[in-house]
Amino acid sequence: MKKLCLLILCALSTPIFAQTSTLRNEVIRKADSLENQVITWRRDFHEHPELGNREFRTAGIIAKHLQSLGLEVKTGVATTGVVGILRGAFPGPVVALRSDMDALPVTERTPVAFASKVKTTFNGREVGVMHACGHDTHMAMLMAVAEILSSMKSQLHGTVKFIFQPAEEGVPEGEVGGAEEMVKEGVMENPKVDVVFGMHIFSFMPVGTITYHSGGATAAVNGMKIVITGKSSHGAQPWNGVDPIVTSAEIINSLQTIVSRNVNITQNPAVVTIGAINGGNRTNIIPEKVEMLGTLRSFTASDEQLLISKVKQIVTNVAAAQGATAEITIPYESHYPVTVNNPQLVEQMLPSLKATAGADNVIAGTALTGSEDFSFYAAKVPGFFIFLGGMPKGGDPKTVAVNHSPDFFVDESAFPLGVKAMCNMTLDYMAANSK
Repeated sequence: MKKLCLLILCALSTPIFAQTSTLRNEVIRKADSLENQVITWRRDFHEHPELGNREFRTAGIIAKHLQSLGLEVKTGVATTGVVGILRGAFPGPVVALRSDMDALPVTERTPVAFASKVKTTFNGREVGVMHACGHDTHMAMLMAVAEILSSMKSQLHGTVKFIFQPAEEGVPEGEVGGAEEMVKEGVMENPKVDVVFGMHIFSFMPVGTITYHSGGATAAVNGMKIVITGKSSHGAQPWNGVDPIVTSAEIINSLQTIVSRNVNITQNPAVVTIGAINGGNRTNIIPEKVEMLGTLRSFTASDEQLLISKVKQIVTNVAAAQGATAEITIPYESHYPVTVNNPQLVEQMLPSLKATAGADNVIAGTALTGSEDFSFYAAKVPGFFIFLGGMPKGGDPKTVAVNHSPDFFVDESAFPLGVKAMCNMTLDYMAANSK
């Protein structure tokens, strides 16, 4: 009887595993055949970058491609977002796949022929525009995933929702956007999403590898704005004023004690960074105001509140000690929660990644102090966000230009693996969870 039960179980399991194996081979063939097209798409996006909430050309190209595949397409979601729905021939789970679309206010320095020469205005300043974080590659790879999975529509056990999201990097002051707005506008509903997968390429991870972290994978972020107001005076007579520049310098140094003396770094990492300071316009004038912009990173709610509380305490008291006043805005521009990779989903999908990349190339890494608004999707349903290696073979992760750098560069040979990983996770999840 026991042997009979095992035979029945094997018989019932065979069609799904055979189908998955067949589709996996098809994924390999089609992903390899689309490699040049992915590179072409990526280079076009790279040469014509657009900032958050302004991805109009980008969104148009994506929407046109999804429509050509026969998908149900909705545009203008959260300003410029594009959503495509692929309904398989058989019932099953709804799998969401997400790519970000926006570029950064960075002037490119790479020597590639398709380097961006775009300039625009951001927060009142003229800036260069560059895909310095790999979103151009994410879009191109997900467009290929859509093409491959669409060609398998008659064999799909479920629905795939392709989410092309604007403004992951944030938006100018006074605007809203990104994943939070996509969720508010119902992107996780109609049809209701069961699981969400995402991917990010990194220039310091070796090409051919996929890195993951179960649990809190990327940090919560709080942007902050600090305005110190003193009293302007002649630079030759500082005793007649209250110097906001000296006050700001003391504040910046004091803020570093938050992590070094207040956070238990044996449990979770944390970061306090001032990324911009602006004040004054002449050598001999002490200005009235100085503005600082910065970011806070943490992995727990308690640490997040600790950072915010300590920043306010230090800034207010140091300013008061100097006779200045402080205005503190937290969050400013951005506030993303921790991106949590659902441990059960990670465990379920690891065999898929290992079969795709090879077991030795799937690496359990540490959490990253970078942030991701993929966290808003993963707060609604189980999510899994993976990291794709883009560093050329033989590169040194300590010296390569990292994401957000004007010299940021990734090896285009990484793209087929990214396409295969997203396709196979989708197909394997469907096979394991279809009714």
